[in-house]
Amino acid sequence: MNSARHPHLWHPTTQVRTAPPPLAVRRGRGAVLELADGRELIDAISSWWVTLHGHGEPSIAAAIASQARELEQVIFADCTHAPAERLAERLSAHSGLERLFFSDNGSTAVEVALKIAWQWWHNRAEPRQRLIGFAGAYHGDTVGAMAVGARSLFTAAYEPLLFDVARVDWPQCDWSEPEPLAREARALAELEQALSVPTAAVILEPLIQGASGMAMVRPAFLQAVQERVRAAGALLIADEVMTGFGRTGSLFACRGAGIQPDLIALSKGLTGGFLPMGVTLASERLYAGFISDDPGATFFHGHSFTANPLGCAAALASLDLLEAEPQRYAAFDRRHRPLLEQLAGHPRVERPRLLGTVAAFDVRVDDPGYLNGVGRRIQRHCLEAGVYLRPLGHVVYLLPPLCLSDDQLNQCYAAITAALDSLG
Repeated sequence: MNSARHPHLWHPTTQVRTAPPPLAVRRGRGAVLELADGRELIDAISSWWVTLHGHGEPSIAAAIASQARELEQVIFADCTHAPAERLAERLSAHSGLERLFFSDNGSTAVEVALKIAWQWWHNRAEPRQRLIGFAGAYHGDTVGAMAVGARSLFTAAYEPLLFDVARVDWPQCDWSEPEPLAREARALAELEQALSVPTAAVILEPLIQGASGMAMVRPAFLQAVQERVRAAGALLIADEVMTGFGRTGSLFACRGAGIQPDLIALSKGLTGGFLPMGVTLASERLYAGFISDDPGATFFHGHSFTANPLGCAAALASLDLLEAEPQRYAAFDRRHRPLLEQLAGHPRVERPRLLGTVAAFDVRVDDPGYLNGVGRRIQRHCLEAGVYLRPLGHVVYLLPPLCLSDDQLNQCYAAITAALDSLG
């Protein structure tokens, strides 16, 4: 096996004409990926943010193997099983939402939340025609998830398929602007104006927008958003696909922000990165809105692998680890901070920001954006130093697995610093 392109594979978000060949990965252990040529790389972004505890975490692997010997899959429309029931009970207790609907990934978890919100109003014979999102948001790549996300290069080809969404500014902040009060006030005024039209739901990524460049907001802003959504009678959807399971320093970002949404979408770290699975949590009030003698009130949505027992077993084992050692995620920002503070003095670094396990900054360039090639240059340099990153254009970030050692974290920052130095 080598790093040349396979004649039958189609890789995601990759322009084959300009992208380098993929890395041939043979094995993963802890925070390290071993390549087919013997090189080792620190997986500093948790393989697109999913590998929560580290590659090959033994307790999760054992839980999957044990479950596979009992029940690997069963139709969930007519059946139930203990792993799904236990997972629902535990996630409900942590989230404050009573009902759990399974799907396959982050995009579908968001789609389910949108459909529940929309149909709940329909079932009440009070259809509301407005959905509200935030500038810069990313909620997934299915059509509904694209529609509520920001219009961008990623969505341009599908514009005729996307439904209208009202948009509100996202008043992001960093170390140099810790309290963007004026921008927050303007965004809240925009939200109030948008909510003047009967609104089904407002969707947001709590505390941090991931794919748009790790754009962070203050908890106080989200609390003010929730107040206005509640006052307008609309529903609040939290997309915690990236932020869930300790990534922001609390088990769920909503808890850290001090908000209680009506719906929460989860995926990525849900199974510790072992298996694809999505979950949408909903309040009992919303669930009750689908209980009816009218068949049309049924939530007609499902996936072949809904509540897959292997995924449930992995999620339960991952929760065991999170509950046993919450300090691993709650204190991760203290490990980042001194290193990021030192890096912030580099002349090519702008807008340093930190939240939980996520550290990020902008590279000073003339034309910022996702297509800026500076990210690829930094990626190549870091690969040579044994660190795997995938910058978002001119935005460089670290989002490592919780098992990352201090020496490995130091190696990540040293590699980034050297890469920045190489830019001149």
